[in-house]
Amino acid sequence: MRYMIIVKANADSEAGCMPTEELLNEMATYHEELAKAGVLLDATGLQASSKGWKVQYRGNKRAVIDGPFTEAKEMIAGYTLIQVKSREEALEWTRRFPNPRGNGVDCEIEVRRVMELEDFEPNAAIDRFRKMDEEARRA
Repeated sequence: MRYMIIVKANADSEAGCMPTEELLNEMATYHEELAKAGVLLDATGLQASSKGWKVQYRGNKRAVIDGPFTEAKEMIAGYTLIQVKSREEALEWTRRFPNPRGNGVDCEIEVRRVMELEDFEPNAAIDRFRKMDEEARRA
């Protein structure tokens, strides 16, 4: 089972403020522990929305909207992707996640299970995704 630990953006992350060295050290220690346990798949921070864009779909039309975006609380500042054997194991790891805003600061992270191909009913489209996944693993 894969789980994504989502760190929400805030005014500081949207302003491009970098984490303190203390927080970076806490995050590094935590991610080293994930790696040693063999559960870390990926972890990264995201640039501010001012450096990104959205694609908006209206009917059959698409429009590109450049950032920044106004609702920072709805955006993601970074994530950690882990692969574990159970929900309980994921919960245990996320309880140890360092506060992304720094100790003593109110904050929350969101944890979501990643959809797996096995979660879908078998069909031709899912077979296509399986084939792509197998090819990517061989590359």
